[in-house]
Amino acid sequence: MGAFHAYDIRGIYNVDFDKDLAYKVGYFIPELLQASKVVVGRDVRVSSQEIRDSLVQGITDAGADVYDLGLSTTPLVYYATARHGFKASVQITASHNPKEYNGLKVSREDALPVGYDTGLGTVEQWIQQKKPTPVVAKRGNVYDFNIHQEYVDFLLQYKKDYSNLKIGMDISNGMAALFVKKIYGDQPLYIYDEMDGTFPNHEANPLIPENVADLQKLVINNKCDVGLIFDGDADRVMFVDDTGGFISPDLMIAVLGNYFFKTKKEKGIVLQDIRSSKAIGEYLTPMGAKMETWKVGRAFAARKLRELDGIYGGELAGHYYFRDFFYSDSGLLASLLILDVIADFKRKGVSFSQLMSTIRTYQNSGEINFRLERKQEAMDAVKKYFISKETPAAVFDFDGYRVEFPDWWFNIRPSNTEPYLRFICEATTIELLEEKVAQAREIIEGFAK
Repeated sequence: MGAFHAYDIRGIYNVDFDKDLAYKVGYFIPELLQASKVVVGRDVRVSSQEIRDSLVQGITDAGADVYDLGLSTTPLVYYATARHGFKASVQITASHNPKEYNGLKVSREDALPVGYDTGLGTVEQWIQQKKPTPVVAKRGNVYDFNIHQEYVDFLLQYKKDYSNLKIGMDISNGMAALFVKKIYGDQPLYIYDEMDGTFPNHEANPLIPENVADLQKLVINNKCDVGLIFDGDADRVMFVDDTGGFISPDLMIAVLGNYFFKTKKEKGIVLQDIRSSKAIGEYLTPMGAKMETWKVGRAFAARKLRELDGIYGGELAGHYYFRDFFYSDSGLLASLLILDVIADFKRKGVSFSQLMSTIRTYQNSGEINFRLERKQEAMDAVKKYFISKETPAAVFDFDGYRVEFPDWWFNIRPSNTEPYLRFICEATTIELLEEKVAQAREIIEGFAK
């Protein structure tokens, strides 16, 4: 089934999955997670209500109760699951994907993610085997579960004084619109702050440069100190500095260290994904951070951060996970903490761009995507070639390969959600970076023929 992926169930609605599949997923979740009640939230996409109705029908036909959050950010679902002791939850969303997509993000007790290897694969197998879905004698009930204000109050604990900042915010017509004005009020300059599941202004994916262009114009034209852009379900946030420059999201892991290690005086583990810049560890380790590297994606990161009892973690894709948020990711919480750091630096006479110039010490290629079938062969060939040329300082062999040399490193990995092989490289000079990228490109493209 094309909709089942490593992290969630997702695809083009009525092509990759439909309401019948949503019903079956709903029916099987109580059995899979041993849950008598399930929290359900949804985003504002046109298809979300229909999916919600079928999902809820499946859950209640299986005999479990539904606690319906209604329109919801994905982090609100995590909050509801962990804070209120549910054993299962589902958020109906396709996050950053185009409007024709939708999906289901499933969590278990303590808001732990349910990925393909931890339950979704079993559900897919049950569906393929046509496991029966008889309606039980005592169907479950549906309860309205509006905890929006409770969630806002939770987030407001982290709001500090940002009065010295001029802030631009692009809400991407997504779910952050539910809460952002209740948290930030009228201070920021907002664009695209009405929820609209057709995403009329741009796709809700801040990793595509054209989707950030309007925010960059807003920041430059209004001389803002910082710009923020949320994705469709508000589990991610990304930043533009005072010059309008887009900040690679992994570098914000380093920025957060100023909050946790300098302001809060904590010591402990910070989790980064396998694509993260070496600059992050070099910036954080002197503050008292112990860096840990792990696989890409919430299904892996949230579980690993809990296992390590890490303070926080982050990813190149703009997810930031917090021990104080049930080891889960929240775009709004990340925005509150990062703005506190930026405001504090401005009081000391340091702009956001100046702060980033002290962190960004390497030349980075960004992720380069190659569409090909022979992914493993290409990965092995790239690794073999570079290791034959010089001795690596470190090799990580999970989630593809990350191979580090004294002056540069690369990561090559297959996408878990798209038909791509992804390559990223970082080096001390632009000349070295360009040389290594060209060598890797030649090898990889040889497998695309």
